[in-house]
Amino acid sequence: MMPKHCFLGFLISFFLTGVAGTQPTHESLKPQRVQFQSRNFHNILQWQPGRALTGNSSVYFVQYKIYGQRQWKNKEDCWGTQELFCDLTSETSDIQEPYYGRVRAASAGSYSEWSMTPRFTPWWETKIDPPGMNITQVNGSLLVILHAPNLPYRYQKEKNISIEDYYELLYRVFIINNSLEKEQKVYEGAHRVVEIEALTPHSSYCVVAETYQPILDRRSQRSEERCVEIP
Repeated sequence: MMPKHCFLGFLISFFLTGVAGTQPTHESLKPQRVQFQSRNFHNILQWQPGRALTGNSSVYFVQYKIYGQRQWKNKEDCWGTQELFCDLTSETSDIQEPYYGRVRAASAGSYSEWSMTPRFTPWWETKIDPPGMNITQVNGSLLVILHAPNLPYRYQKEKNISIEDYYELLYRVFIINNSLEKEQKVYEGAHRVVEIEALTPHSSYCVVAETYQPILDRRSQRSEERCVEIP
């Protein structure tokens, strides 16, 4: 029969070995695919959990800095967050500066190493939305009024600017004759009021639009179709 003190030693050794065997390593806690996603200068840091993490068992800590700075800054709203994203729009509002973000995870008293984004420059990398559209029928023609995509509220309130202050922005307007299933580009330019004439009476048309940035040779996705019946 095993002596009592030996048995207790065996239990402690077994328990510690079991715990150590199931504790995730620091590397397996490390957040994955850390990157910025940016639309109309709304700059969101996103990431995925480390390989060892499932569910809501971990919290995350976010820092950011401008390229060339030595000191990282904490993002207080995302310090100990359980989300997999962090809004850094205000912290990255100088759109021609390059930035970095980084994230670390903590779970059950263990911390991962920091996981850092690639260099991120909002002016270069943000994706511009298609324009908004209002359509009015005027004497058998269509009057299309385009609206530039919205900037974050801070930009509008503090700087009173639009997205057109940052880029030469062109608008492309297309019309689709539903009877003929034929699409035609009817306008490309910087004006935001477009009249489409010479439409066939008693026909159905749909209009779509997109933005285009010549300096980056980049176009947006298309807007949702807006459809009308010509009397």
